[in-house]
Amino acid sequence: MKYKWIAPHVLCFCFVLITQTVLSQVRLPRLIRDSMVLQRDTRLKIWGWAAGREKLTITFNGKKYRTTADQSGQWFVYLAPAKAGGPFTMDISASNKISIKDILVGDVWLCSGQSNMVHQMGLHSVRYAAEIASANFPQIRQFWIPTLTEFSAPQQDLPTGFWKSANAKDVNDFSAVAYFFAREIFQKYQVPIGLINASVGGTPIEAWMSEDGLKEFSDATQILQKNKDTSYINSIARRIANANKPPEKNKGLFSVSYYDTGYTPKNWHLINVPGYWEDQGIKDLNGIVWYRKEINVPESMTGTPARVFLGRIVDADILYINGKQVGQTTYQYPQRRYTVPAGVLKSGKNIVVVKVTNNSGKGGFVPDKPYCLFTEKDTIDLKGDWHYKVDEVFLPQKPDPAIPAPIIRQYQPSALYNAMIAPLVNYAIKGFLWYQGEANTVRAAEYAKLQPAQITDWRVKWNQGELPFLYVQLPGFMEMNYLPSESQWAAFRESQLKSLSVPNTAMAVAIDLGEWNDIHPDRKKEVGERLSLAARNLVYGEKNLVYSGPVYQSKEIRENQIILTFMHTGTGLKSADGEKLSQFAIAGADKKFVWANAKIQGDKVVVWSNDIKDPLYVRYAWADNPDGANLFNNEGLPASPFRTDE
Repeated sequence: MKYKWIAPHVLCFCFVLITQTVLSQVRLPRLIRDSMVLQRDTRLKIWGWAAGREKLTITFNGKKYRTTADQSGQWFVYLAPAKAGGPFTMDISASNKISIKDILVGDVWLCSGQSNMVHQMGLHSVRYAAEIASANFPQIRQFWIPTLTEFSAPQQDLPTGFWKSANAKDVNDFSAVAYFFAREIFQKYQVPIGLINASVGGTPIEAWMSEDGLKEFSDATQILQKNKDTSYINSIARRIANANKPPEKNKGLFSVSYYDTGYTPKNWHLINVPGYWEDQGIKDLNGIVWYRKEINVPESMTGTPARVFLGRIVDADILYINGKQVGQTTYQYPQRRYTVPAGVLKSGKNIVVVKVTNNSGKGGFVPDKPYCLFTEKDTIDLKGDWHYKVDEVFLPQKPDPAIPAPIIRQYQPSALYNAMIAPLVNYAIKGFLWYQGEANTVRAAEYAKLQPAQITDWRVKWNQGELPFLYVQLPGFMEMNYLPSESQWAAFRESQLKSLSVPNTAMAVAIDLGEWNDIHPDRKKEVGERLSLAARNLVYGEKNLVYSGPVYQSKEIRENQIILTFMHTGTGLKSADGEKLSQFAIAGADKKFVWANAKIQGDKVVVWSNDIKDPLYVRYAWADNPDGANLFNNEGLPASPFRTDE
């Protein structure tokens, strides 16, 4: 009986002892792990958590470092600067032992922004198939951070994340822009490159700035303070959940299985693919439209997997072939590239059906994209005549003032900084790569203040001096306008250009790399390479390297001509296509711009128009998507759009 009474207490004591031991074990931040890249030639902070007052020994690169955790269990130690190299091992000894293997020392770049920095190599696998297949750079590594938000305060750590090297499999998950940047730098200097990718599509710059960095922006700080109130956030969510209902539909239309092979189409109409249905006789329709096409498939395409390219579709789609679902996308931006399993296609007649759902704006198939079904040896063009049938019509929704707008977490001030940037600030880096702006284009003037504030904010947080900040100016996008006009995107590019006044910054111009019908243009390699040119000059000491296209500097008015002077002319100015210079506009005091003549004279550009006798102002490539902007330097880098009339 005595032992029966003691045993449970002994077991309880042992459980408490084991629990305390587990809780007191040393823990490292997610970034500090196997295969990490540490920044060379600078003091390195290694930090983590342990039991209060626990003693630790860190061994790295032949040296030992000792430290003691504070009362709350937090600890850190500074390692001596190390030269590039590896692989190394780091051993941490305390109540438990941790061994971190395969460590490289090189240059670490924080890559951030929105979707064009997110876009992985795998999303551009058609254009960059050869680059993906040949990727074999174990010394280029990426740490990918998933989308995380936090309203309350900066976070100390990340919940997940791994360092992965650039091989033919894992490179698909690398940011395409960051990868091509890293590949250029590595091949030039043979220094290991670490990429920490913290980027999220559809996000404004304010979401990436700290509360301190936003202190001069009252609108953002007011929102930030409100968002800290969890009861306020929860009440908004409850009110929306209680009020939400699906779009009202025209009850006279009823969906059937239009994709079923046994269905016989009746009262379907002709329509062209690609194209928007609003441009082909269907007026102002938000709803569901089915598309149907019969194709003849040769015997050689059967019995093997095939691919379908359906360009882009606004907004969502489901693809069926011979009654089987073979692909689905829920929003408009991704390229539709679907795999058709072996056995789906049959020799002879095949039925292709696409269900398209559109919630606002023009619906349908985006023009100037690939539309085809293909195998290794055969291709069937899917452009041309299809048949369509309207299935459901969403009735216009009147906004209810009693229902609050939803709080999109990743759009909120400091929400991404707190969760995705704050956990990184102790990790020494070489500099920043930034590709963002699409979400801020409607507030160009404010961005001219926000971006310099962000640069300062991040530099203060990292406490490594004026870290290099390299960023991408937005490319051309949307419909082309063939008359001089105002442009939000042009005004935004101007705000980006102004950030060059901040010391130790550089901008990669991408005006020539855009696509009118895709906010995510395919040509990411050139963007990465242009960022690498900036890094080579600004960071790696190649001071004679031409790293930028022409940037407007000053003007001189001589009678009816305006003479423009540029920086970064390199070995000379040129027309990229050999044609006369285009996209120059000129105006007098009334600021009514007309297209101008322009010619290169030495390292200057002379602009005039016979219709403007007393010119005062010039604009170049001042449009959302300036068609044919062709002022470059001889090194092949485009001039930044600009105006002289601000």
